[in-house]
Amino acid sequence: MKKTGTQDEAGGDMPRAEVQPVPAQVGPEGRTRHEVARLLLEQGPMTAVVVAEQLGISAAAVRRHLDALLADGEAETRDAPRRGPRGRGRPAKNFLLTEAGRARFGHAYDDLASSAIRFLAEHAGEDAVKAFAEARVASLVGPHQDAITKHTDPAARAEALAAALTREGYAASTRQVGVGEQLCQHHCPVAHVAAEFPQLCEAETEAFAELLGTHVQRLATIARGDNACTTHVPVISAGHPATPGPGSTAPSPGRTARIPNGGKPA
Repeated sequence: MKKTGTQDEAGGDMPRAEVQPVPAQVGPEGRTRHEVARLLLEQGPMTAVVVAEQLGISAAAVRRHLDALLADGEAETRDAPRRGPRGRGRPAKNFLLTEAGRARFGHAYDDLASSAIRFLAEHAGEDAVKAFAEARVASLVGPHQDAITKHTDPAARAEALAAALTREGYAASTRQVGVGEQLCQHHCPVAHVAAEFPQLCEAETEAFAELLGTHVQRLATIARGDNACTTHVPVISAGHPATPGPGSTAPSPGRTARIPNGGKPA
């Protein structure tokens, strides 16, 4: 029989934790997988057999959903504790959710971050918020500074910056537009917080200008509702093309440098 809550040590039912319900548009397969994940969230770690008993479905069906969660990085396994003499066959595995698996139920990280910065602004002033934003972006791009600034051409630096941002989860790319390059960030992990605190975007733009060695202009941001954060990087000044340094390559017309979404360092 399907249980409706967890049990405390005295054997009484405890109310189920409030979690985000599965979206209505998800099909039966997705709803079952969500229920498997919910059970791991509330009662895990647990074996596939226990999950099947709790949900009242076949062990084969449960294993199919658990395999999918494992493949997606939403669950992981560990050896289940042994009770009594070890029998034949492989030891039982307990399944539990990873951080990625917990994310399907939502979290309040954005609210927490906004509250923390709001508190900082109220008690330490706007200068403290600005200093925090600058420190944050420095920690973001600082590890990639040498890889970016080794190029002397702004276009080449922009491409290297896009690669660095992609490694940090921003899914960035560059393309040549008119007399310059456009650096596009197709994802922003802090967009909801930046909507309230534009200092995050301003500090990012200033850091980009310093890294690229040229004035840049922010044209659009996800925080303001645009599809991407777009930054214009001029590579031609006062009607004269930028002079490439030794070993650098000037951008050719129509060049588009695409960095794969979610790329990781080799």
